[in-house]
Amino acid sequence: QVQLVESGGGLVQAGGSLKLSCAASGATLRFSVMGWFRQAPGKEREFVAAINWNDGTTYYPDSVKGRFAISRGNAKNTVYLQMNSLKPEDTALYYCVANTWGSGSPKTDVYDYWGQGTQVTVSS
Repeated sequence: QVQLVESGGGLVQAGGSLKLSCAASGATLRFSVMGWFRQAPGKEREFVAAINWNDGTTYYPDSVKGRFAISRGNAKNTVYLQMNSLKPEDTALYYCVANTWGSGSPKTDVYDYWGQGTQVTVSS
């Protein structure tokens, strides 16, 4: 049973930084793409970032481009999300996602594996 486990969420003031981590447990397979989504209360799930494992190509929506950076870890199936210049509107539950085929995409149905989420709260 493959599980994605997120960590690193918390409370931070606007303008601050946080780094999220995601590691896959129980995984003997290799992911082709890993990424992050977020969901704020009362809002739809939103794409945040993705990275192709084979060549490191990254994908971001305009809302986080230039502030967030996704990277691969040295360990297999590990990914990080560095979040800088955080804003109150970044407050959400952040989910790690992964798939064994394909490349980065903003569509939720591309990803077969989802973590339980880690809460990020940005105070003004």
